[in-house]
Amino acid sequence: MRVLAGVLLVGWLALGGFTGPYAGKLSEVSENDSSAFLPNSAESTQVAELQRKFQRTGAIPAIVVVERQGGLTEQDRKFLADRGKGFQASPVIPAPNDDQAAQLVVLLDPAKEVRDSVLALRDGTRGAPPGLTVLVTGPAAQIADLVEAFGGIDGLLLLVAGAVVALILLVVYRSPLLPIVVLMSAVFGLGLASFVVYLLAKNDVLALNGQSQGILSILVFGAATDYALLLVSRFREELRDTQERYTAIRTAWRGTIEPIAASAGTVILGVLCLLFSDLDSNKGLGPVAAIGIGAALLTTMTFLPAVLALLGRGAFWPFAPKLGSPHPETSGLWGRTADLVRRRPRAIWIVTTLVLLVGVAFLPQLKASGTAQSDVFLTEVESVAGQEVLSRHFPGGSGSPTVIIAAEGKTAEVLQRSKVDGVADVRPTGTADGLVRVEATLKDAPDSDAAVATVQRIRAAVHGVEGADAQVGGQTATLLDTRTTSEHDRLLIIPIVLVVIFLVLALLLRSLLAPLLLIATVVLSFAATMGVSALAFNHVFGFPGSDPVVPLFGFVFLVALGIDYNIFLMTRVREETRRLGTVEGTVRGLSLTGGVITSAGVVLAATFAALAVLPILFLTQIAFIVAFGVLLDTLLVRSLLVPALSVDIGGRIWWPSKLR
Repeated sequence: MRVLAGVLLVGWLALGGFTGPYAGKLSEVSENDSSAFLPNSAESTQVAELQRKFQRTGAIPAIVVVERQGGLTEQDRKFLADRGKGFQASPVIPAPNDDQAAQLVVLLDPAKEVRDSVLALRDGTRGAPPGLTVLVTGPAAQIADLVEAFGGIDGLLLLVAGAVVALILLVVYRSPLLPIVVLMSAVFGLGLASFVVYLLAKNDVLALNGQSQGILSILVFGAATDYALLLVSRFREELRDTQERYTAIRTAWRGTIEPIAASAGTVILGVLCLLFSDLDSNKGLGPVAAIGIGAALLTTMTFLPAVLALLGRGAFWPFAPKLGSPHPETSGLWGRTADLVRRRPRAIWIVTTLVLLVGVAFLPQLKASGTAQSDVFLTEVESVAGQEVLSRHFPGGSGSPTVIIAAEGKTAEVLQRSKVDGVADVRPTGTADGLVRVEATLKDAPDSDAAVATVQRIRAAVHGVEGADAQVGGQTATLLDTRTTSEHDRLLIIPIVLVVIFLVLALLLRSLLAPLLLIATVVLSFAATMGVSALAFNHVFGFPGSDPVVPLFGFVFLVALGIDYNIFLMTRVREETRRLGTVEGTVRGLSLTGGVITSAGVVLAATFAALAVLPILFLTQIAFIVAFGVLLDTLLVRSLLVPALSVDIGGRIWWPSKLR
């Protein structure tokens, strides 16, 4: 056993040294342009493909806008015109209604790094005449600002998550050594996962973006720490009954491998349901998260047991468990909680259900129909400030026109039908292969809800032109198609996740009734979480709304991770039920696992909360939803609702297995 532990330790140290740097390389292979994630069937994607027939296709527009209160000078206009030199730029476009602003549309080569091109543009705006405001905005600038926001994501998240985990572990175990060992296990898991994801993303096997990158770091840290807590707790429990440390770790490993593997398998299968998504960004997150969970499972069940076996009781210094000492898990807070569940099960599950239903009542207030692209940022960025200047002096869609591709013979009719409410100007911009390209400049900012509604009106109008085969694309159409696809994904994937998790639980617990009850409690907890989140987003944080994918991601993570704690509890309850019966088995299972599962829930909630340090609306909302939902599930659902239902139902909960 000692030789095996030594080999595993040396092997992981070598592997960790090789794979560790890849956690910092993921930004090199991530893609943050939303148009790259739409399926080929999306209308805006088809328009983008058709535009290859026309000159200047594929270019990504950036807009240099200048503003001076009191009116632009000739020096200001010359300065702006000079900014376009060296780029494919339009002539200077003055504001139509005043002389206080002007813009320059620069088409950037998509073959080059967009962020570098935008930075070069911004560097070129230095040395502007005094008093002149110069900003770079447009689709290219938004991509660059997103890349900038995700820059350094790995280091910042690892620092925050690591500090939080270390602090919680110090409080739980009061040992300076265990937090280091557990964090090393998590870091090795993240390095391994990052290496695999890097290779797959670099070879275009999966799509990686900044959001998936951030979630990967948090998920690995949270899962690895959760699994470690379960193993370490069982090891400490065995050390009180066993003198030999190798025997203790062997027993602890055998006692935890089933629930930990089942938990990891449930989460992996749950997140892999995202492969049914039509959005490549969602589809990519599925395998990315699954790889992260798999890596966390591998390090926890190989590296961590090896270190614990070598350290023995020394791992818990200075409060090492002594042979024959009492098990504190069965007394104290969780002993009293278990006793209360035994005495008043029906009252407890009725009251906890009512509490959750109060949260569910606020669910209709959740605004998840989408937000403007500029609302993605929670801090001041230049692309948003520039769009605000544009909107003050130009039609909002200037520089980012909506593009209509139609049959050339129907040009006049398409032009006429395109002049719907919300369109400032429509004009043909070229013909090729019997097709005409029409640009519609919208009155509103291209990433606004008003612009999305205008594109819907344009599509409805031009689709009605017989024989034109008109299709509508552009930045706003991409946003509309992304929202529509996200809503479709949500309706498709949520039922699939529920079926998959039910099948896993049925196989694990050898029961049909218990899985139904567990899933029902987790879904109720999720609905309550989204209701509370709606209140917080609308009235506390003042968020403008949520992307349609936020409830989907929240559901996948909360249901998969929430089932985790029920798996930890119910596998121990099933083990104890064989000896004591369902009621006493539930009571003992709750008292033995209450502390460790609660600690695991707090760790996972804290690590997901670390996502809020990134100034991105989507990640901040996911951070709140998962952190609050995990705490609610850990402290209320798993601690009170599930045990109370198990005691009240009794042996029938194991139907149809013989254990009932």
